[in-house]
Amino acid sequence: MNVFQSALLGLIQGLGEFLPISSSGHLLLARIFLGLQDAAPEVQSSFKMLDILLHVGTLIPLIVIFWKDWIAMIAHPIRNKTLLYLIIASVPTLVIYIGAKKLFPDVNGFDVFDSGWFLGGAFLITAFFLLLCDIISTRRGESGKDIGVFPAIVMGLFQGIGLMPGVSRSGSTILGGVFTGLNKKTAARFSFMMSTPAILGSLIMEGKDALDAGEFAHIEILPVAVGVLVAAVVGFFALRFMLRIISTVPLSRFAIYLAIIGIAYLVLQLAGSSLLPAFSPTQVTAVG
Repeated sequence: MNVFQSALLGLIQGLGEFLPISSSGHLLLARIFLGLQDAAPEVQSSFKMLDILLHVGTLIPLIVIFWKDWIAMIAHPIRNKTLLYLIIASVPTLVIYIGAKKLFPDVNGFDVFDSGWFLGGAFLITAFFLLLCDIISTRRGESGKDIGVFPAIVMGLFQGIGLMPGVSRSGSTILGGVFTGLNKKTAARFSFMMSTPAILGSLIMEGKDALDAGEFAHIEILPVAVGVLVAAVVGFFALRFMLRIISTVPLSRFAIYLAIIGIAYLVLQLAGSSLLPAFSPTQVTAVG
C-alpha cells in the first residue's frame, strides 16, 4: 500500500467515523475498488489492523473536542456519571462481539462480512435506521430526557449491530438513543463519546490477535502514519460539523446517499460484476 492509498483511507475513516455513513463499510468499499482485496492473504489479514490504527487516529479529535467532558467525568465520577454510562454502554457491545465469535467460530464472528458480500445490504440497513431516526425525532420534537442507564444499554446494543461493515456505528447508536427518548443532539454527543472505549477495546483485542499472528510485519510505517494523521485532521472537522448540524439537518440526507450506493452495489453484485464479491456468506476473506 502506498502513501496515496493510505491517505485516501485515512480521509474516508475521518469522514465516516462521525458522519453516519459507516467508516468500516466505506473503507472496505475503497479497498475493493482500489484492488487491495485481491492482495496476498497475509497482506489482506493486515487490513483489519490498519483499519483499527486509522480508527485510533479519530481518537485524537474525540479527546481534543471533548477534553472538558473527559476531565469532568474523571475528576468527579460521582457527580458526573457520564463515565459510568460509557462503561455500561460498552458492555452490550462487548457481549455481542464475544458472543458472535463463540457462536460462529468458523468465520470468527463478524469477520464473515469482511469480504464485502453483504455491504450493499448493510448500507441499506443504515439508510433505514437514519430515516427511522428522523421520523421519531420529528414526532417528538427537540424535547428529550438526559442520558441514563436504559439509553446507555440500548445504545450499546445498537453499537453491537454497528460491528457489521456498512452499518454505521454512529447512525445506529443515535437511533438507539432517540428510540429511548433522547433528542438527536444528546444522543449524538453520547454516541461520539462511546466510540472512545469501542476503539480502545478493539485496539487491545484485535491488536493482540494481530501481534500474535505477525500481521504487524506487513504494515509499512510511513503510509500508516500518513493515514492516521489524515484520519485525525479530517475527523476533527467532521466531528465539529456533525455536532453543529445534528439538531437542524435531517439524517435522511445521508440516508439517500447510502440508499443510492447500497442499491448500486447490489445491482452490480447481482449482475455478476467481477469487481464485487458474490452475494454469499461463503465469500469470506483470509481475514476471517
